[in-house]
Amino acid sequence: MTFELLTAASEKWDALIRYAEACSWSAGKALAQAMRKKAFSDWERILVALDGEKIRGYCTIAKTDCIPDVSYTPYIGFLFVDEACRGHRLSQQMILCAMDYLKSLGFPAVYLVSDHENLYEKYGFRVIDRKKAFWGPEEKIYIHAL
Repeated sequence: MTFELLTAASEKWDALIRYAEACSWSAGKALAQAMRKKAFSDWERILVALDGEKIRGYCTIAKTDCIPDVSYTPYIGFLFVDEACRGHRLSQQMILCAMDYLKSLGFPAVYLVSDHENLYEKYGFRVIDRKKAFWGPEEKIYIHAL
């Protein structure tokens, strides 16, 4: 498995839009829409996991996430692993790669938003806040030092 950090100028950008839009997770469509609008700028990236040329997963590295009016930044978001690759720690590998990138930029910590129970704690994240997402339910905001 290889990992690439994509921007809108990247060769694989359009392929990732198509993949995200067609993936089994409904949030993939929202990511595809944001990518089409070129909503990522500056140091923001989309990390893609590749098995040869085949996309196996992705996550965003962004300034914000789905919780409005908080000062936390940066975020790892839209974390998705293809069903065929689940159970092989691909999400952990993507998180570590994203964290390495953010650390290289000088960020002291990274945040992640989720409603999952006991998923990100095993990667060293800890809950620091709980807020409502823009679609309504309360989400946990996690932090991990870099």
